[in-house]
Amino acid sequence: MYKINILSLGCAKNLVDSEVMTGMLRKAGFEITGAQDVADIIIVNTCGFISDAKEEAIDALLEAAQQKKQGSCRAIVAAGCLAQRYSNEIMQEIPEIDGLIGTGEIPRIVEVVTAVAAGEKMICVAAAPSFIYDHNMPRELLTPHYTAYIKVAEGCNNRCAYCAIPQIRGEYRSRKLESITAEARALAEKGVREINLIAQDTTRYGLDIYGEYKLDELLQGISGIDGIEWIRILYAYPTHFTDSLIEVMASNDKICKYLDIPLQHADNNILRKMNRQGSSEDVLSLIEKLRRNIPGLALRTSLIVGFPGETEQEYQTLADFVKKVRFDHLGVFVFSPEDGTPAAEMPGQVSEEIKEYRKDRLMKIQQELSYARNIGKIGEIISVLIEGKVETEAELYEGRTQYDAPEVDGIVSVRGINLKPGDIVPVKITHAYEYDLIGEVIDEPAQ
Repeated sequence: MYKINILSLGCAKNLVDSEVMTGMLRKAGFEITGAQDVADIIIVNTCGFISDAKEEAIDALLEAAQQKKQGSCRAIVAAGCLAQRYSNEIMQEIPEIDGLIGTGEIPRIVEVVTAVAAGEKMICVAAAPSFIYDHNMPRELLTPHYTAYIKVAEGCNNRCAYCAIPQIRGEYRSRKLESITAEARALAEKGVREINLIAQDTTRYGLDIYGEYKLDELLQGISGIDGIEWIRILYAYPTHFTDSLIEVMASNDKICKYLDIPLQHADNNILRKMNRQGSSEDVLSLIEKLRRNIPGLALRTSLIVGFPGETEQEYQTLADFVKKVRFDHLGVFVFSPEDGTPAAEMPGQVSEEIKEYRKDRLMKIQQELSYARNIGKIGEIISVLIEGKVETEAELYEGRTQYDAPEVDGIVSVRGINLKPGDIVPVKITHAYEYDLIGEVIDEPAQ
C-alpha cells in the first residue's frame, strides 16, 4: 500500500483537519509516514489566511512538485484553505498537483488519494463548505500524546472586513455537546491530559444549534472526565462572554486560567472600519471584569497594525492600550489585503515599511511588559506540564504552565530527575527572561 505524508500548515484548526484525514487514510489501509522523501503521495494541508501563510503553502507545494519531477513521489494533493479558495489557480500554476480537496470535502480524502494513486486528476471543492467532523470519525493525533485540540465549531459569521475565513470555511456551525464530550473522553482514555478547545469564535459555541451560548456547559461536561487535567479556551470573541462562563472558569480548577481573545485593534474608528463588534471601552470593561472574577488570569491577544487608513494617532491609541492592559501574551500581524474582502479595496493602504515599523514598536513594548511580569514570578511555585528533555544538558527539561498555550507562548526550563512528557509537576521559578522561565522541581504543592 502507498505511503502518504501529510504536511499540516497554519493554525490548530487546520491541524485537526489533518488528524482526521490521517485517521481516515490509515483506516483505509494506507501507510502514513513522517518522512516526505519516502512518501508515494504528499498531501499539503494549506493555510490561506494571510500573505505569509499563502507564500509558505505555495513554497511547500512547489517543493513537493520538485520531488515529483525527480521521481521520489507519485502524486501530490493540495488540501485546506488555499486549496478551497484558489482551486483553479493552483491547478493551473502548479500542474504537478494531481488532487485538490477543499475544507468542506474532508470525508472524501480516501477517494481523492485512491484516484491520484491510480494516475487520475481529481478536484473536490464545495462552493459553500458545511462539513464538520464528529467523534465517530477516525482521527489520529499529530500532537504529543498528552495534549490535543478539539474543534468545537467550524466557520464564522462575524464578517470582519479584513478576513476571508467565512468564504473559506463557511457559516458558523457548532458540534453537539454529546459529540465533543465523547471525543474528550476517548482522548483521555488514550492518555491526553490537556484539552485545548478551538473554533474561529469559541465563545459563540452552541448559539446556532441550541439558541443560546453553551461553552459553560461544555466546560463542565469535559471537566468531569477522569484523566483530563487542563482545559484551555482559545480564540474567544470578546462580545460573546456570559456571566455563567466567567463563573465556571473561576470556580473549576481544571479550566486553565488562560484566555486567548483576539482583539485586532483598540481605536474605535479602526474597529468600526474592521466591522468588529463592540468598542474599546467595552473591551476594557470586559478585561476588568475577567481579571476581577478570575484571579491570576493570563490573557493573550492578537492585533493588526497598518489597517487601511490607520493614522499615527490611531496606532498610538493601540500602543497606549497595550501599555494599559499589560497582556501576558501578545501577537502582532501586519495588515494583509485579502482578495474579496472589503478591507482590500479600502483607500489609505499603509506602506509595508510603516506596517513593519509599527509592528516592531508594539512588540518592543510587549517584550518589556512580558519581562517585568516574568521577573515577578521568581520565587513562585507553579504547576508545569513537562513536554520533553533537553538533550544537550542532563536533568534539564522543558515544559509549560497552565498560563501558556502550546506552540505560541513561553516555556519553562525545568531542573529535575526522571521526568516524562505529560507529567505535571510543581516547579519553583528561579530565573526569568523576556518570554521564558527557569525553575526546579520541588516537593511543595503548586500555588
